[in-house]
Amino acid sequence: MQQSTSTAPRTNGLAGKELDHAKELVAKYHATKKEIGKVIIGQDQIVDELLIALLARGHALLIGVPGLAKTLLISTLASVLDLKFSRIQFTPDLMPSDITGTEILEQNISTGGKEFRFIKGPVFANIVLADEINRTPPKTQAALLEAMQEHRVTAANTTYTLDEPFFVLATQNPIEQEGTYPLPEAQLDRFMLNLWLDYPSEKEEIDIVKTTTSEYRPTLSKILHANDIILFQDLVRYVPIADNVVEYVVRLVGMTRPKNASAPDFVKKYVSYGAGPRASQNLVLGAKVRALLDGRFTPSIEDIRKLAVPVLRHRVVLNFNAEAEGLSAVDLIDRLIREAK
Repeated sequence: MQQSTSTAPRTNGLAGKELDHAKELVAKYHATKKEIGKVIIGQDQIVDELLIALLARGHALLIGVPGLAKTLLISTLASVLDLKFSRIQFTPDLMPSDITGTEILEQNISTGGKEFRFIKGPVFANIVLADEINRTPPKTQAALLEAMQEHRVTAANTTYTLDEPFFVLATQNPIEQEGTYPLPEAQLDRFMLNLWLDYPSEKEEIDIVKTTTSEYRPTLSKILHANDIILFQDLVRYVPIADNVVEYVVRLVGMTRPKNASAPDFVKKYVSYGAGPRASQNLVLGAKVRALLDGRFTPSIEDIRKLAVPVLRHRVVLNFNAEAEGLSAVDLIDRLIREAK
């Protein structure tokens, strides 16, 4: 019997229309960055990583102290993308139905009878901002995270499919932990990237103060539309990747697991649990997008190294030894990158 090869991974490069689409993606990427730059000063790497998550069909968790324009960054991104945007402010009293939607009983004018009608919640959008996701109880968090994973919502035994593209951006404040509900590791794993926003440089902060305290009101153009994004998301899957790069990814992720034979001694000493296979998948997809945005048609090991921290940071669980010595997940990942061959 002849074996089908339709699902075999592609080993050759992009060709024909795919090459044209790749060049179009680069042009629209630069145009998108330019529009976002009208509002957001600095944070170039964060913007790049948000676009990587979007084009890889992933989701992103942004962590930063108050006042670093996390919400403004996401709303600006949504303004440049011609997509439906909704914001959910997570609070302790937020219910799952406040996210997914609820059924209401209303009278049918034509029949005179009463019937239930489903009112869609804010999750029915292309870009969903989950502001301060750790402010709400786990049951409500789970309602959003289920939609993130399945791209659908079930209510009253009826399943509703979410429109594509579907992209969730959640924010967290790292310094106010009282009255919060930290996301469990299994739910954190649903986020492709964990992004930390740092303080701006002195020059950037001067520019921020000048522009935000003046009459400057930028007009943003729509650069990417839903069909464009879906096209580019499909294109990413066609990007070839060398076997040695995939092997490097699997080796690097495997080294984060303390029970793995390849794990270094410092991982066995400081790590309770390492990253799972989803981390390897996210690293490969993110590297493909990063290469495309840079005008290259296949990712390198350097692309993997650049994305290792945001992909692995929330997937490596440290033990008490690391906490006692003041070590962070980033410290260990940086050391792994140096040691991985």
